[in-house]
Amino acid sequence: MRRAAAPRGDWRWPALAAILALVAPVEAVPAAQARAVKAGARVAAKAKVKAKSKAKPQTAATPAFVPVPSPAAAQVIAWIAAAQDNAGLPYAVIDKQQAALFLFDADGTPRGATPVLLGIGVGDESSPGVGAKRLEEIGPAERTTPAGRFVAKFGRAFGNQRVLWVDYANSVALHAVITTHKSEHRVARLLSPTPDDNRISFGCINVGTSFYTKTLRPRFTGKGGIVYILPDTLPLDTVFPRLRLLPYLGAPA
Repeated sequence: MRRAAAPRGDWRWPALAAILALVAPVEAVPAAQARAVKAGARVAAKAKVKAKSKAKPQTAATPAFVPVPSPAAAQVIAWIAAAQDNAGLPYAVIDKQQAALFLFDADGTPRGATPVLLGIGVGDESSPGVGAKRLEEIGPAERTTPAGRFVAKFGRAFGNQRVLWVDYANSVALHAVITTHKSEHRVARLLSPTPDDNRISFGCINVGTSFYTKTLRPRFTGKGGIVYILPDTLPLDTVFPRLRLLPYLGAPA
């Protein structure tokens, strides 16, 4: 993400034609039938156009499955709650290996889980200067979703689109799934029950449109929130050093 993504025909016309055949003079029957047929055709054509105009645009479907936290994600979720590391803000935990997001209110109440799309590159750090590059200049290996703890807030991106900025300096945002390039099959990747095909973006995190607009966006609007992104390859406690304190949190003094 660059900074600043039939109604039915009228049944009455055949009936009208039949009535005209009975009551009209014999020489007028052909003309009356012709007029009725033409009028019926016009009604049917208008109905077809009206049906097309009312057709709703295709949107990203809701995944048929709900992700379950992996042991690593469960450990991070437990640490956040015990340490109150979210600083009174709503938060999301993203498990890259499972391609899943888990959303929580500020008090730790779970508010949903959903599959995500991630950067096509495997790695836990952003390439230096990647945020200043044009998309066509970013190589596949540089298209990573960085791991770590991020303070996320809404802002404007390229094209005046409003997105949740996770790592503004490196142009990493969280937003609704992009369907501009049909060949990427992003919606199908989200609906897939496996995380193996969820690597497709330049580094941004994509979620289903419904989850984004109805569940995530309302919670992060205003003060923002915290986004925790688990690593691909780095040790978990290297990315989150304070995770080592989890066994001691809540223990009696």
